Amino acid sequence: MSENNSIQAHGGVLINRITKVESTGLFSITITEDLANDVENIADGIFSPLEGFLGQQDFESVVSRGRLTNDLAWTIPIVLDVDEETASKMKEAGDVLLKNPDDIGIAVLHVDETFTFDKEKTAQGVYGTTDSSHPGVAYTMSMKDTLVGGKIDFIQRPNDTEIRKNRLTPIQTRESFEKAGWKTICAFQTRNPPHVAHEMLQKTSITTRDGVFVNPVIGKKKSGDFVDEVIVKCYETMIKLYYPENRCKLGTLHTQMKYAGPKEAIHHAIMRQNYGCTHIIIGRDHAGVGKFYDPMAAQKIFDDYPELDISPVFFPPFFYCKKCLTYTTPKACPHDNDVKEQISGTALREMIQNGQAPSEFILRPEVAKVILDTPKPFVD
Repeated sequence: MSENNSIQAHGGVLINRITKVESTGLFSITITEDLANDVENIADGIFSPLEGFLGQQDFESVVSRGRLTNDLAWTIPIVLDVDEETASKMKEAGDVLLKNPDDIGIAVLHVDETFTFDKEKTAQGVYGTTDSSHPGVAYTMSMKDTLVGGKIDFIQRPNDTEIRKNRLTPIQTRESFEKAGWKTICAFQTRNPPHVAHEMLQKTSITTRDGVFVNPVIGKKKSGDFVDEVIVKCYETMIKLYYPENRCKLGTLHTQMKYAGPKEAIHHAIMRQNYGCTHIIIGRDHAGVGKFYDPMAAQKIFDDYPELDISPVFFPPFFYCKKCLTYTTPKACPHDNDVKEQISGTALREMIQNGQAPSEFILRPEVAKVILDTPKPFVD
């Protein structure tokens, strides 16, 4: 692998768990699509330095202090949950074939240990709350009772689908950045189609850097979020029509949104460091949900992780001001809200459901058309 930019993978080594181990005759279990994505992310080094699912000591350390037992920054537990009976069979088998929902054996898990965990303590540690109206807490409470730790060996990619066509590995992104001649790369995390304000934020970030890596999360989301296909198509449209050549790279990140606010902001930064990005945009209430987090918490948490090689770029919200005649922020614009073109996610959703196109200062007309032409643009 070639690394043109100086940024190292988190932990110093880009993990590669893609091998050709024998899997014939192994005890097997079928895992969810989201867990299958996590297995592939481990194998490709997106979750470097993890080589498998967390064991008990690392798991408890991540929950209680946002670090692995070796003190390396890690804030989101990557775990495999099973019922007690399955855990017992897996431990007895030692090596277990993991199948995705399409019945494809994608990896072999080398079982090191099985252990139970305190769901409320886990929710409090990761999400800062045990309120079951928080989607991450609800997911944690719905997990099976036993976790299985151990390294994985990845043996087969899943079937190619349309939604996977933009999936990139860290080796591919680093090679792509090198080919483009980019030394400084700003990552943009998103789970939404691009507002014009997001586009302007991205373009502002690359006025002093070589390029932006737009990296939408593809995977399970909460009800009311945009469906994955819409997000990808909107970005493809926006980049084609509104970006200069060789300044923006689109790649999808296939993992489940956790809505963990500040803890997830660190997780997002680590993954983008592994992709080879030097910077990541962290906006107001990054990865937040509802009113669970202080809007600035996702920016403040970086003070606790000064050792990260990737640098956060903090932005206040962008909007179009009819008096300033430009996209701007509260730091630069003195005018009242009635001259600002901005819209809440709820109001935008209602407009789209009523077949209305928002102002061109909020959504590019071509992006709005993609959404309006989609029969079901939102997660049920």
